[in-house]
Amino acid sequence: MKEINVEANVDNLYKVLGFIEQQLNGVNCDAKNQNRLLIAVEEIFINIAKYAYKDGNGSIKVQVSFSANNSVITAVFIDSGIKYDPLAKEDPDIGLSASERPIGGLGIYITKKFVDEIFYDYKNNQNILTIKKQI
Repeated sequence: MKEINVEANVDNLYKVLGFIEQQLNGVNCDAKNQNRLLIAVEEIFINIAKYAYKDGNGSIKVQVSFSANNSVITAVFIDSGIKYDPLAKEDPDIGLSASERPIGGLGIYITKKFVDEIFYDYKNNQNILTIKKQI
């Protein structure tokens, strides 16, 4: 397992995306799956950076591992911010027009569609969000 620990600041998004891309080097991941994974990572990271820490100070740890045959990537996001389960919110009604839908909620909905599994847990005063994607 590899990991990166960065300040919870949107300016660090490119460090995290670069870290994920670096981990994908050497494994067989097509462009479509890589792009979907990176969009999911971006959505999760930005949400944590914007909302986890009211005082603006904190960090996000991202851990990456692969299945034994490198066919599945697992990314775990860990923060000590405000307890929040983004999966508890009901999916938006995408049948409504944009003007009829409340603002927000599409990012996690898209993330759910772009990954194969997504889990939330809260342990030891930490939010732990895990995504798995077959590559």
